[in-house]
Amino acid sequence: MTKNIEKQTNIVAIGDHWSSIEGKPRQPVAEVPRRIVMRTTICNSGQYVPMHSHSRGQLLFLTEGLVEARALDSGTWIVPPQRALWLPSLVEHQIKVIHSVEMRNVYISAEAAQHLPKHCQVMNLSSLLRELIISLSKMEQLYDEQGADGRLVDVFLDQLHASKEAPLHLPMPSSKTLLRIANTIIEHPEQHYNMQYWEQQLGMSSRTLARRFNAETNMTYSQWRQQAKLLNALQRLAQGEAVVNIAQELGYQSQSAFISMFKKALGKTPGQYFS
Repeated sequence: MTKNIEKQTNIVAIGDHWSSIEGKPRQPVAEVPRRIVMRTTICNSGQYVPMHSHSRGQLLFLTEGLVEARALDSGTWIVPPQRALWLPSLVEHQIKVIHSVEMRNVYISAEAAQHLPKHCQVMNLSSLLRELIISLSKMEQLYDEQGADGRLVDVFLDQLHASKEAPLHLPMPSSKTLLRIANTIIEHPEQHYNMQYWEQQLGMSSRTLARRFNAETNMTYSQWRQQAKLLNALQRLAQGEAVVNIAQELGYQSQSAFISMFKKALGKTPGQYFS
């Protein structure tokens, strides 16, 4: 059940029970008779939204900062600046602010979202789409669906449908045994835990572990471990930590080896990604 998240002092209210950043009460998102509803807020590092869901799909766009999102039974996503997280309606999720953010949330009706992805994902947004979201945030809540604002919404939805997924998801295994492995890697990304190590620790053959890991996460063990390191690095880069320190502490032999991995995964060097 969706929680009322306004009553907890360390919580940012970004759900259906909403107050604007100016402190003025607004009509609950679910009750607004429009295809999209915009909400904008500024959140500080460490703020947290517990598990909840929305009656509409939610596009969470960051103009700056970084957040970590977790969806029930689906894993973890890191959302960097100038990217967006898509959350279909009724998906239970929580949000943690890693680095102070300005968020523009677009809540999209079921009818308008019918051609959008059915699963959570981080999206790479075109410059046009980013500007469209900024423009939408300036519209009246009860905008004219038949006028220029309605046509702007049409273009926004078309552009969003064409957006590509960014590889910033870390799927979590479901079984207790593999969840123990996953959490250990997340907590100690600098360690090189291979399958032989877990075979000794758990008394299960490395072949069985590898097969089960792939079945539960749709990734090989080595792919998953590298993805965990990548998301760890993104969090630290967003907070201004030096690339050389991150590379060393994540167990890479050199800074260039880390940069090569980063560019292969995301198409840009760390410096380019956050520019």
